[in-house]
Amino acid sequence: MNIALAGYGKMGHEVEAVALERGHKITLIIDIDNIDRLNPGALAGVDVVIEFTVPGAAPEIIGMLLKSSIPVVSGTTGWLSRYDEVSAMALHHQTSFIHSSNYSPGVYMVSRLNAMLASYMMLISGYDVGIEEIHHTAKIDSPSGTAIMLSEQIVSNNDRFNGWTNTGEENSSLIPIKSLREGLVPGTHHIKWTSDKDSITLSHEAFGRKGFALGAVMSAEFIVGKKGVFRIEDIFGF
Repeated sequence: MNIALAGYGKMGHEVEAVALERGHKITLIIDIDNIDRLNPGALAGVDVVIEFTVPGAAPEIIGMLLKSSIPVVSGTTGWLSRYDEVSAMALHHQTSFIHSSNYSPGVYMVSRLNAMLASYMMLISGYDVGIEEIHHTAKIDSPSGTAIMLSEQIVSNNDRFNGWTNTGEENSSLIPIKSLREGLVPGTHHIKWTSDKDSITLSHEAFGRKGFALGAVMSAEFIVGKKGVFRIEDIFGF
């Protein structure tokens, strides 16, 4: 595939390395210094764009690409209030689009277990749940998109909860999310269910960004040649 990168920070560099390892070509790199290259001439021959930019710019950048009928894999978090709008663009322009807060295959495994455990907890009383996420100090959004995704999974699978909070507010119907920003931590998430008798914890700790990049490239391989809006479960097939 001919892949274009939108965003060339640490994640962009990692995606480039994984894509090259898997036999693809990086034919265009778009970053803040050359945003004018988002034009039909520069995008000619591009099969798919993998986007890791910043929340304030992501919807416009993705929208410009989709209007050119170019498939987009988006990994930027913090802009999902406009997700429905962007998804509609993909359908209107008959191309493909996927967004995930976290493309790591390991995080996907944990998310499936998270949904299952939340549903089982409907059968057992006495447990409270909380989520802790730890990321590097340069991360812009808080809580992380992955923590929000995990909390929304719990809400969807357990009637005790109807939302989440990141403010320390005590409310039995809200899932508390604790966000820590430390050093160069790529991303750690803990989902902990606690009773007066014991605790159960699901955890994922990233050792670097390669897992995220691998999932993004796998997603690009999947959506090329397809039309529609896809989700991460479509990529892994279960």
